[in-house]
Amino acid sequence: MSKVWFITGTSRGIGRAIAESALERGDKVAATARNIATLDDLVVKYGDAILPLLLDVTDKAAVDSAVTAAHEKFGHLDVVVNNAGYGLFGTIEETSQEQARAQMETNFFGALWVTQAVLPIVRAQGSGHIIQISSVGGVAAFPTIGVYNASKWALEALSESLSHELTIAGTGIKITIVEPGGFTTDWAGSSAKHAERIPAYDTVREALSAQMGDASYADPSDAGAALLQIVDAENPPLRVFFGTDGLEIAKNLYADRLKTWDDWAHVSQRAQGVQR
Repeated sequence: MSKVWFITGTSRGIGRAIAESALERGDKVAATARNIATLDDLVVKYGDAILPLLLDVTDKAAVDSAVTAAHEKFGHLDVVVNNAGYGLFGTIEETSQEQARAQMETNFFGALWVTQAVLPIVRAQGSGHIIQISSVGGVAAFPTIGVYNASKWALEALSESLSHELTIAGTGIKITIVEPGGFTTDWAGSSAKHAERIPAYDTVREALSAQMGDASYADPSDAGAALLQIVDAENPPLRVFFGTDGLEIAKNLYADRLKTWDDWAHVSQRAQGVQR
């Protein structure tokens, strides 16, 4: 049985790959973008199976209208993908107030507005699957993208809490947080924002550049095919890495965290009046 998708940020990258994979197998897609001309070729190829919607996810009223339009067009929503977002590059000190707020407005609040808009629909259906596109940077934090990391950490916390709420309430709605690693998207290209550099942090950028070296990145088209396996699974995961590096990063990160917490457990206990 074909599915109906609502996907944000479909003009390029992973969002585009997801839309194409869904359409190619016969699903229907409400595809949002800030420039719907980028979807013209998909409209020509797939006709009424795709509904292009102009949308800036930071505009809550526009989000509500887009979700309503998609529901009215297709009658129901099976898979909702919060993919819209961008990278903000700059150390914490370099990042301006405007840049930090704009990053959160798109990467976090945009996903929140879409999630809130679709929940009444999928609750009434008694089924639905909300996919939150996070990042390896939603699990680990890296230098020069701290505010971006913060936006994805916030999305992960929101989504995990929502998953508990929906499960306890018996809604039948599933949540999956997808955590991509490096893909050949425009995330670090023209769609990215950059803070004004402070020379004191040039050594940080140099060290990071040396560490990255000749890193290779995967084609986002494979991410679209991979997501089909997630949405078709009877018991999809709450979290899943997309790419080969994320799991290793997480294993090392959590081993270090657990060791630190354990090493300082005596202080943790002292904070509650327990002395050893």
